Amino acid sequence: MLRILSQVGRLEAIDIPADIAEQIELIAIPAEGELEPGLTGDVLLTRPSLVPNLAHVLSRGPRWVHLIGTGIDDFPLELIGEDCVLTNSRGLSAMPISEWVLACMLSFEKRMPGSFITEPPKMWNVPRPGFGTLHGGTLALLGLGGIGTAVAQRALPFGMNIKAMRNTDAPSPVPGVELVRTIDELVADADHIVMVAPLTEATRGLFDDRVFSLMKPGVHLVNVARGPMIDEDALRRALDADIVACASIDSTDPEPLPAGHWMYDHPGVRVSPHSSWHWPGAFPAMFDMFIENLRRHLAGEPLLSVVDPANGY
Repeated sequence: MLRILSQVGRLEAIDIPADIAEQIELIAIPAEGELEPGLTGDVLLTRPSLVPNLAHVLSRGPRWVHLIGTGIDDFPLELIGEDCVLTNSRGLSAMPISEWVLACMLSFEKRMPGSFITEPPKMWNVPRPGFGTLHGGTLALLGLGGIGTAVAQRALPFGMNIKAMRNTDAPSPVPGVELVRTIDELVADADHIVMVAPLTEATRGLFDDRVFSLMKPGVHLVNVARGPMIDEDALRRALDADIVACASIDSTDPEPLPAGHWMYDHPGVRVSPHSSWHWPGAFPAMFDMFIENLRRHLAGEPLLSVVDPANGY
């Protein structure tokens, strides 16, 4: 019997398939305070953030920890020992986030919602300002994991030229995507720059004054990664200098942004409250990777979506 300790809410939300249900015991535990005396577990199901009693829970036996979510920059990786496997739900949000990215790019090019009218315009059949197009434009992807791949797959049918930068020498998983090795190559001549890489020491503050200076005027920047990857003061200078025409920001630093923050009022910024991941099936999908890995664990097979604490993703 495999004992799973869960810190992710109601147990009934975790739909364990009937064919393996008799092989496991699922126990809800708190995120704060000590566990009951003698309570141990084999697996910990928890959140990708700082859980107050994580060190205590890990002392109760789990050798596999699964995080419901993808970003792990707030998770204390130093608590995961060499004898413990850490996995996450990588890729679960690729579909909705990639749709959100395409929606942002299309709304930028088609000037929505500003192109809608509520009264007769001075001129009919002449949109002001003029529309752009994705066709023939250049999309630059910082990151080519699950989300970056999904964005590329959806952008190619629009006739876009796509280049990507990733932290690996592996070939592109999407035919037609050019791989580049430096941030300078990535941002040069891009019409839309989409950030989908994990937050690491290499990406923290990557978008600074120097990188913005390499972009051609009028670029559209989309951040569905992590806020600290952008130097916010440098972004503001790039916006005011018309280098960045529009910044569609779904992840900020801090979260949430405090009242009165300049991003709320800047005409070149569109902020959303870190909601690009949501869709009607979002919450059931959070457990899909865990269920797949649960089957693999019971069968003695290698787990998917293993996190390397040294790399931070």
